[in-house]
Amino acid sequence: MTATPGLTASPLATADLLRSAFRRHAAGVAVITARGEAGPVGFAATSLTSVSTAPPLLSFGIGTGSSSWPVVSEAEYVGVHVLGEHQEDLAATFARSGADRFAAPTAWRDGPEGVPVLDGVLAWLVCRIVGRVPAGDHRVVLAEVLLGDPEGAGRPLLYHQGRYNGLRD
Repeated sequence: MTATPGLTASPLATADLLRSAFRRHAAGVAVITARGEAGPVGFAATSLTSVSTAPPLLSFGIGTGSSSWPVVSEAEYVGVHVLGEHQEDLAATFARSGADRFAAPTAWRDGPEGVPVLDGVLAWLVCRIVGRVPAGDHRVVLAEVLLGDPEGAGRPLLYHQGRYNGLRD
C-alpha cells in the first residue's frame, strides 16, 4: 500500500463529507411513483441501480422521512422512470418538498398494476417490490422489473454539483 503524499489523517466521516463527495458524482435522474389510498406519490431519485438480470432486479434508496415513504413502505408495485434532459422542470417538481407533483403540467396516466406512469420519459418500468432493507435513515428498496417501455426519445438528465445537466458530446 502506498501512502498519499500530504495525507496525515483522513477526515472524520460526517453527513457533510458524504454529501460533498457525492456532489462530485454525476448521477442519472429517475422518478419513482406508487399508488396509495389517498392517490399517487412520487419522488426524484439519483440512487437507481441495476442489481441483477436474472431475475431482472433494480434498487433505489428512499429516506424514511420522505412524504412518499409511508406509501412506498406498503406498496406492492412501483413505477420507475428515467428522465430525459428535457425534463429538468419535472425533476425539480418531484424533488421539491410539499409540491403537488401530479398536478398540471405533470403529464401521467394510470399504468399497469395501478402504478402512475409519467409521459415523455426515456424509459419507464413497472416493478414489484421484493425487499426493503434498512440503511440508516433510508431504506434500500429492491424491486423486480415486470414490464415497461425503454423507447423514449432524448438524452438522459444528470444531477451533478447540485444542478441538473445534460451529457456533453
